[in-house]
Amino acid sequence: MVRAMTEGNLRSAYAGESQAHMRYMIYAERAKANGFPKVARLFTAIAFAEQVHATNHYRNIISKGDALTVSEAVFGSRNTSEDLQAGIDGETFEINEMYPTYLEVAKFQGEKGAETSFRYAWEAEKIHAKMYQKAKQVVDQGKDIELGPMQICTVCGHTVEGDAPDKCPICNAPKTKFRTFE
Repeated sequence: MVRAMTEGNLRSAYAGESQAHMRYMIYAERAKANGFPKVARLFTAIAFAEQVHATNHYRNIISKGDALTVSEAVFGSRNTSEDLQAGIDGETFEINEMYPTYLEVAKFQGEKGAETSFRYAWEAEKIHAKMYQKAKQVVDQGKDIELGPMQICTVCGHTVEGDAPDKCPICNAPKTKFRTFE
């Protein structure tokens, strides 16, 4: 049985990743409508990675019933540059505050499944923040980004532009576990 504090963190992480998935899908629609089809593809690919994270967290939740969840959600953006900034802000919160804390609690409580799930997400979020920062710089100049095929590991959410690696550097999944977004 997962201990209460770790399970609460899993539920909040699940809620946050689920919300990020939906926000990024909305941002993708807006980016496409605003003439940024490659930024739209970036949002769509990263939205899938967030779905992978939510799924991993959900698999580690044991108890049934209702729970109040806490997640850092960004609302109110109105254009692609603001959407990218919202993505940067959300990912940065997860990198600097949420996942390091959740990971330490899971380690302290000996919750290996939660520890793995949090670590997978944390490592992928670092990549997402950098990708959003790079895209925002270009969008702020009124241009779409240059973007090759996006590869998302279906096991951990690792995100890479270009060819998928032979083995995922986060979870060691084989190349065949990557989903391509072109």
